[in-house]
Amino acid sequence: MIGQLRGKIVHQGDKHLILDVGGVGYKVAVSAETKLALANNQAEITLWTHLTVKEDALDLYGFLNQKELEFFKLLISISGVGPKSALGILSLASPDTLSQAIGRNDTAYLTKVSGIGRKLAEKIVLELKDKIPYLANQDDANFQQETDVMLALQAMGYNEREVREALKKLPADIADTSAKIKFALKNLHR
Repeated sequence: MIGQLRGKIVHQGDKHLILDVGGVGYKVAVSAETKLALANNQAEITLWTHLTVKEDALDLYGFLNQKELEFFKLLISISGVGPKSALGILSLASPDTLSQAIGRNDTAYLTKVSGIGRKLAEKIVLELKDKIPYLANQDDANFQQETDVMLALQAMGYNEREVREALKKLPADIADTSAKIKFALKNLHR
């Protein structure tokens, strides 16, 4: 019904934003990653949306690109995964990183989301493993490095959210795990 919205952000809440589109304010739930990317944005933006219809509500979920939207739709197609859980999973990492975790049968990665237990994580992996492309070999090494960097920084006392935000700022040309840790530490101290 509503597939895309273009407008200006007039308010940012904890897990949503209000997007002014032609004088109408749409409340759109967004992932933490989307909210972070749009922080302090004064320009007109475009969000790809998914509308869920419930007995007592119409809820809009917004995404920066179609890849996130398609991953969201795959997640909510699984019995037991609602829109809020799916948004929580997308707040955990990018669709590419989540695809890697699913391709590697890494259920522990998914259980970091509040409300996703071991059984539901196993179900997500089982149902999505054949539906999403799994990028093997080099991406396996990148995924393992990201996991190693995350664990190292958490061992130093940084919380998971801080670490994920620092990892998003890593340049693609840094290949060494220790160099990634050093770069992330510099960003965490700013």
